[in-house]
Amino acid sequence: MSFFFENRAEAGRQLGQTLARLQLTRPLILALPRGGVVVGDEVAKILHAPMDVVIARKIGAPGNPEFGIGSISEDEKPHFQSESLKYFKLENGLKDFMVLEEKGELRRRIEKYRKGKPLGDMSGRTIVVVDDGLATGVTAEAAASYLRTLNPARLILAVPVGPTEISTKLKNSFDQIVCLKSLENLQSVGMWYREFEQVEDSEVLEVLQKYH
Repeated sequence: MSFFFENRAEAGRQLGQTLARLQLTRPLILALPRGGVVVGDEVAKILHAPMDVVIARKIGAPGNPEFGIGSISEDEKPHFQSESLKYFKLENGLKDFMVLEEKGELRRRIEKYRKGKPLGDMSGRTIVVVDDGLATGVTAEAAASYLRTLNPARLILAVPVGPTEISTKLKNSFDQIVCLKSLENLQSVGMWYREFEQVEDSEVLEVLQKYH
């Protein structure tokens, strides 16, 4: 099997070079932790842009937490996919419990990564949301919904790899989508990287120290 990227850092450099050609005005990189932070760091270096994190959490399907049926971001408003709700027939009590569980992790990460501080006003900024790849796109959708309330001039999603339907699925969430490799049968993001180890909190904090 051939890999698209050696690791997240190499994917970030490729993504940064592509974004540099767009000549963005006053870009701010907002990475989705944890894997997106490593990618976002390389993008920020190439664009000579500041970087921070925007927190969004996937709400996984019962018995299959890796499959996102919903998501929640910093405004704590849950977003569920209607098709998934019908398929899994979630009772309100279970759905509320799943949301509460992700709210807890959402708050923990905001406290850990930004010392509890909210993102400031983004008026007039070009916001580039970066992740290491997209499977269902649910977390990116929740992040976009929240970031729109901060009044950015432009909202861009940038990922190394994602499904071909990403442009259609998220066209109402972002002004532009940059995806280096689009696949009809994505299966999983990690399989397209030679190295795709889990990113720990300590690595996220080490990167953010450079920008904070």
